Amino acid sequence: MSTKAFKQEKIEAMKENFAKAKVAVVTEYRGLTVEEITKLRRALQKENSDYMVTKNTLAKVATQGTQYEVLAEVLKGPVAIAFGFADEVAPAKVLKKFIKETKKGQVIAAAMDGKLLNAKETEVLADLPSKEELYAKMLGCINSPATGIAGAVNAVMSGLVRAMDQVAKQKSA
Repeated sequence: MSTKAFKQEKIEAMKENFAKAKVAVVTEYRGLTVEEITKLRRALQKENSDYMVTKNTLAKVATQGTQYEVLAEVLKGPVAIAFGFADEVAPAKVLKKFIKETKKGQVIAAAMDGKLLNAKETEVLADLPSKEELYAKMLGCINSPATGIAGAVNAVMSGLVRAMDQVAKQKSA
């Protein structure tokens, strides 16, 4: 059995994660081997996320007073929590890919900005582009008109240069 000090350490570690996290995704890990959980944890760490298998009672205590308190109602059965620290979409994407590849585990819910997202809403979150992709698309949209104007000005200037070149060739001939 866990000692009181060990339980307090786990609660404090979860509180730190909840304080830093932009999103928390609750998953059921039933059927996963230790190797598979380790593989998932490594994939999440590459995306500046963390994965923590925990007792529900400890997680409920850790969420008290945070925006993730809404997760208390879904903390039932063998669950683990994926915390996303940099990008709200990354943990959901990694989990969706992992579940698709292994055919094990499932997303139960997620919490973001004090709101509880069910499994379907979390899947929609996983399908959203990452912040970097959105930034690239926005820059492309902003850059596109400027590129078009530059191309048009360049076409006029090169047309003028070609016309002057032709006039010069005709006069010299």
